[in-house]
Amino acid sequence: MPSFDEFEPVRRETTAGIIADRIRGGITGGRFQPGSQLGETELAIQFQVSRGPVREALQRLIQEGLLESIPNRGVFVVELGGADIADIYLARSAVEHAAVAALLRDGAGDALKGVELVLRRMESAARNRRWTAVADLDLQFHQALVAASGSARLARIESTLLLETRLCMAALQRAYPIREDIVSEHRQIFDALSSRDTALLERLIDTHMDDAVKRLTHARDDAAGRLAEGGTT
Repeated sequence: MPSFDEFEPVRRETTAGIIADRIRGGITGGRFQPGSQLGETELAIQFQVSRGPVREALQRLIQEGLLESIPNRGVFVVELGGADIADIYLARSAVEHAAVAALLRDGAGDALKGVELVLRRMESAARNRRWTAVADLDLQFHQALVAASGSARLARIESTLLLETRLCMAALQRAYPIREDIVSEHRQIFDALSSRDTALLERLIDTHMDDAVKRLTHARDDAAGRLAEGGTT
């Protein structure tokens, strides 16, 4: 039997993990804008820690795709272009098609209860015109959908892709209005999944993803146009 004497005790959360969570929230929440530089020294002072855990936190976020390290310049919040947006949704589409295929193959059953709960919260938020909550629940719906497949690996991939999606939406929030029909799109996806209508479900997911790419790309182009004219996003 192998010896485990050299392993360190498991800690609930490391300092680097806590710092990564806070920086991640700052990025997806729009506090750290795309293209802005994050310095180890400044962050260490702000968090009142040494530079070691800050460096580790930044490396985690680089691996997640939220930050990029540019040699001889530093670490920056990523700027996502039109091709990046299309690629994110291409990957999300592949993951979500795989997830619903697993759900339909194995039988959804109680697995859809979590998805339905998120959907009902989204519908309630829309009725009360809480559009920020609707946008957040939009992403929670897709996360719950993939999680319902029971595949930990698909869920892990989707989690990373949703972080990048959130980054897109945070950067373009003023030019990316949340429409009421987005809620009905999610209801249609859920109903098709519940009724096990495979052809309709695949078509709805493709349409939903394609529409999101078009809206985000249009929002990005509109924001770029405003900046070119000397305005703000």
